[in-house]
Amino acid sequence: MTGKLKVRDRILQVAADLFYRQGYNQTGINQIIAEADIAIGSLYNHFPSKNDLLMAYLEQEDTTWFEQFEQFSRQAGTPREKILRFIDFRIEQQQHSGFCGCPFVKIIAEAGTHDPVLTAFVQSHKDKQRTMLQGYFKQVQCDDAWDRKLLCETFFLMAEGATITTTITRNMQALENVKKFIKKIIA
Repeated sequence: MTGKLKVRDRILQVAADLFYRQGYNQTGINQIIAEADIAIGSLYNHFPSKNDLLMAYLEQEDTTWFEQFEQFSRQAGTPREKILRFIDFRIEQQQHSGFCGCPFVKIIAEAGTHDPVLTAFVQSHKDKQRTMLQGYFKQVQCDDAWDRKLLCETFFLMAEGATITTTITRNMQALENVKKFIKKIIA
């Protein structure tokens, strides 16, 4: 890994892996420095504080999430298919990470809501997902008894809760159930 990536990218890659796998609070600066194989000054030249490194990690995760979802759902031709791919994407993320869960939820659960910048960033990430889904839900056919905005919000909350459940149970049944439910509601 050393030498192939720029120092900043190497620091961020190591920190991202550690924050996600073992937690922000359990990850120390010295561990990041050792695993990135850098000098302490290199870390602080790129990231003045651990919190700055955390925000860079979350910004990277935000960008990556939407790029990966776009790639993952590229073959979906209809809004309905994109909604279903949203669940499939969550399933793939859980499988790929070994059931580690959503990095944004994990950080807020660990760090709390005391940092308004952190909280606003995590909220913004989730709001962008909602907005994306609302665009799809506006275009699907469903029983007129369903308010599409409420259906979208309910679907999003179900997906969030199911992701947490799959993290705890280490199986995909909750996400599969959300997919079965929404398939019956939207045409």
